[in-house]
Amino acid sequence: MPEVTELLDRLRRWPDVEAPELQAFDATDAYLLDDTDPVGYGAGEIVVIGDRYGALTLGLLAAGAAGLRTHQDGVSGELALAANASSTGLSGYASLPLGEELLTGARLVLLQLPRGLDALDEVAGAVARWAHPSVRLVAGGRVKHMSLAQNAVLARHFEHVAAGLARHKSRLLRASGPRPTEPVWPQRARIAELDLEVLAHGAAFGGTALDPGSRLLLNHLDRLPETGVTVDLGCGTGLLAASLARRAPGLRVVATDQSAAAVDSARATLLANGIDAEVVRADAMSAFADASVDLVLLNPPFHIGATVHAGIARKLMAEAARALRPGGVLWTVWNSHLQYAPDLRRLVGPTEQVARDRRFTVSRSVRALPSSSSAR
Repeated sequence: MPEVTELLDRLRRWPDVEAPELQAFDATDAYLLDDTDPVGYGAGEIVVIGDRYGALTLGLLAAGAAGLRTHQDGVSGELALAANASSTGLSGYASLPLGEELLTGARLVLLQLPRGLDALDEVAGAVARWAHPSVRLVAGGRVKHMSLAQNAVLARHFEHVAAGLARHKSRLLRASGPRPTEPVWPQRARIAELDLEVLAHGAAFGGTALDPGSRLLLNHLDRLPETGVTVDLGCGTGLLAASLARRAPGLRVVATDQSAAAVDSARATLLANGIDAEVVRADAMSAFADASVDLVLLNPPFHIGATVHAGIARKLMAEAARALRPGGVLWTVWNSHLQYAPDLRRLVGPTEQVARDRRFTVSRSVRALPSSSSAR
């Protein structure tokens, strides 16, 4: 597919982090596209899940597919797909949530394997439940990130699961013969130390547990203000937002995440605990105007996909700084070995260490006030 290869080279990651070492496609995308002949499938019979920046969707459209349905957990992926579709002049797809509308009648599902087994379980269960009985699921991933446990997860939902040969350090798993089961997601648990119920979809960070970084940050909620606009940036299952809203009813708490699974989890968590707080799916702080927020809580990821990269954390810090009012505060918890303090001082303002344990550091950064010269 030389024309598809040329297409892939034109794709961008925007609005996700862009860097020379980060591509908008990988060898797994190319393997899945080379393995798929869309001829013979009717409009809407091919579904793409986990297409990071649009390589699979646009590659299939370029090869003649019609009426594609696609689901990307990250809103940055949706925005990148839309931007790449516009720049390449390709159309004919619909972005949909993971569920019945996405999968009803699907005869072929292409999947970029998610990083977590829980996320794979929820996707595989949804395909088996709603797709056509003759559906074939073809899931691809980089060999170094694959395990036999993924085969076992697929085998819970399909009669036949087989692994193909590796190519360019990627491998495809093929599943057929769906075995529909009742949905088990979101899962639910009680966090006794917070006196909160947590609900989590498969792809939500932390699942139904309280991650240790958030636990360390939560120990210092008594130092946070009682009023103003507070944003839980990268909210995951919403435990930080729920804890803060319960402690300080005078705050306007907004939980935001780019992940559809996280946003659905956070809404379910807040509802289960009778807590009134807003939840927004957005890329970083794009839902907030400049200088409109008093407080931001941030537990940033230190990887982009499967690649360890500080770019996403710096992007979130810079976006928090943009949205904070002068004098507003960013509370950040981060893996101590990453040494984010210089970035926080540069991007936000004066930064102090509030707490530190064996693994994590909690810091407090104050949005710098405009200088007298810039004020004039």
